[in-house]
Amino acid sequence: MLAKVLSSAVVGIDATIVEVEVDIAPGLPGFSTVGLPETAVRESRERVKAAITNCGYRFPDDRITVNLAPANMKKEGTGFDLPIALGILAASGIVPQESLGRYLVLGELSLDGQIRGVNGSLSMALAARAAGYNGIVVPPDNRYEASVVEGIGVFGVKNLPEVVDFLRGTAPIPPFHTDCRHLFETDHPGQEDMAEIKGQLHVKRALEVAAAGGHNLIMTGPPGSGKTMLARRLPSILPALTFAEAIETTRIFSVMGLLPKNQALVVHRPFRAPHHTISDAGLIGGGHLPKPGEVSLAHNGVLFLDELPEYKAHVLEVLRQPLEDGVVTISRAAQAVTYPARFMLVAAMNPCPCGYFNDPAHACRCAPAQIRRYRSRVSGPLMDRIDIHVDVPAVPYKDLAGTAAAESSATVRSRVMAARQRQSDRLARTRIHCNAQMGPRHIRQFCKVDGAGQRLLEQAVDTLGLSARAYTRILKIARTIADLQGETAIAAHHVGEAVQMRSLDRGRRDEE
Repeated sequence: MLAKVLSSAVVGIDATIVEVEVDIAPGLPGFSTVGLPETAVRESRERVKAAITNCGYRFPDDRITVNLAPANMKKEGTGFDLPIALGILAASGIVPQESLGRYLVLGELSLDGQIRGVNGSLSMALAARAAGYNGIVVPPDNRYEASVVEGIGVFGVKNLPEVVDFLRGTAPIPPFHTDCRHLFETDHPGQEDMAEIKGQLHVKRALEVAAAGGHNLIMTGPPGSGKTMLARRLPSILPALTFAEAIETTRIFSVMGLLPKNQALVVHRPFRAPHHTISDAGLIGGGHLPKPGEVSLAHNGVLFLDELPEYKAHVLEVLRQPLEDGVVTISRAAQAVTYPARFMLVAAMNPCPCGYFNDPAHACRCAPAQIRRYRSRVSGPLMDRIDIHVDVPAVPYKDLAGTAAAESSATVRSRVMAARQRQSDRLARTRIHCNAQMGPRHIRQFCKVDGAGQRLLEQAVDTLGLSARAYTRILKIARTIADLQGETAIAAHHVGEAVQMRSLDRGRRDEE
């Protein structure tokens, strides 16, 4: 007898509907799974057999064939356990076939019939809604994230007998609902605040400008000057995630299995800080079956690279595509997968190997050749993709011991959100959302500078020997500074502040 159960597989962060076909035919006892199953899927036969038997149902002593269609797509994970078990029970006449056709089913089975959570259920719920199904049957751990998808019923089931009774109609299960609005109203429990930073007013200003325009930023300073502390507080001044951004970010965390139990959505911008020993596959994504890397986990948030020159050169170079395109494409012989990777890059580095170049309180022990080699570990093309360069000097004692109250993150965030709203209104007819994403056409249209500003720009280019790319970076930063001040035109003082936020350009000129 033949039975069909609807399930789903995830490719990248997108889910595809999979038909689980189960055929029970007379013959010698056997259990075979076809349709390009990976190891975890092939091993499901042992879990399914034990779960059916231990839950009191009869396991057929016939030849069982399971086909996962479409058969030309690789299937991985343990989410096919429950669909296969239900297919066997349906083919045996225990579960009605007509009720199976209304729901998408997924879940891992334990040997005693309990249903465990799987990865990617949010994407699968979106696929079920798009396909027009009545609902999706999920493990209890996955009902929270799946229920944020409106327009489809989400039914959490704890064990195999419970889902069998539900499909028979003898034990109805109410659909699970999540109040998404309430999720966005909750505060981040461990949110750091800018008010905790002593001194460093010009660095805080650079962070504010970076947050307002979506600009990438690099901080250079001696050990202990507060670079990491500053970077960790950047998410606290960024605008809140929109619902669409939260869905996209949560899908990535769900696919990787990083979404905590009982959490429906990632509602705060992610902050990822990988160690400098990370591989290129860990940073960008990859593997035999491609998985997202840190750049995708930082999507709609912040990627912080501390001790930037300590990263391997080839690891840093793979950042160039996502910084330029906002996506990562991983190609393998079997398939090519694209992951979103629109993040703010925040980097930190010492000015030299010992860390004390130009530090008035400590003598630098590095030779000029050592300093040049150290800084050359970060390539010019990568540095060109970083808009803001800021020096972070050691904090003087009077600032450390001072009792004056600093601005809170909430105060700074209100200015950032106002500036972002101005950009959103100005760029409404384009496909970009913030100043950092502007191309040459947008710069010509929206970054017009008055006469005094033009003269200042000309002087900066001639004196510092700025490249064409540095010139456009200054214009974009100046546009953001003007937006923060609520001004339509870019004036000379906006340009002057923007030039000051290109400290590494000044440093290169000094070295020459």
